[in-house]
Amino acid sequence: MRTGIVYTETVVHAAPERFASEAPYQIAIVQFDDGSRITARITGDRVAIGDKVIEAEISNGVTYFTKQL
Repeated sequence: MRTGIVYTETVVHAAPERFASEAPYQIAIVQFDDGSRITARITGDRVAIGDKVIEAEISNGVTYFTKQL
C-alpha cells in the first residue's frame, strides 16, 4: 500500500451525478515521497493538510486513502 502526505483537501457537497448519493465526501491531493501527487477520495476520518495517509483501496477506478495512525 502506498503512503503519502495530504497536500490539500476539500469536501464535495455538490457532486457529479455518479457520486451524488455519496455527498458530502472528502477528496485530497496526496503527495508521495518522490514528489508525485494523486487526487484521491478519503475514507474514514477526515484529514487535514499535512496528515499522513495510507492507500486503503481502489474501487471502480477511484483510489481511496485513509488517515494513517
